[in-house]
Amino acid sequence: MATESRGGGKPSSEEIEDREVGFDGGFGDVTRARQCAEEFLTVLARSSPPAAPEYRDDILLVVSELAANTIQYAPGPFGLTMRRAFDGVHVTLSDTSTTPPAPRPFHPGKSGGGGIGWYLIHTLCDQVSVVVREDGKDVHAFLPW
Repeated sequence: MATESRGGGKPSSEEIEDREVGFDGGFGDVTRARQCAEEFLTVLARSSPPAAPEYRDDILLVVSELAANTIQYAPGPFGLTMRRAFDGVHVTLSDTSTTPPAPRPFHPGKSGGGGIGWYLIHTLCDQVSVVVREDGKDVHAFLPW
């Protein structure tokens, strides 16, 4: 007997699985983390489209910034977890550094730039928290969807 899915083959919100991916911490892992986030959001959007089109881009930007900051300030392997939350998306980036992120001065004219990522993450997210563990930390970001 063949089984048929109901509802046009779209996964329900309950069927959206968390995405957990580990990375070595190389420079290309920023791109790979963003690609994993894109895949997760594509599946999520099939059953639950974002309330505003920019929410998808905001999540991808936050994942990219978190991954880039991890590679720069917490060299080593890191993990990305994405899950559907009640009213949005919960992104967790885990790394091997026990030092919490801190804002840095932003100097747009200075070579090397930097300093805007942590501010950007806080601006785009509904909530950001850092949990320090014995062997590293988890940065939790909650974004609207």
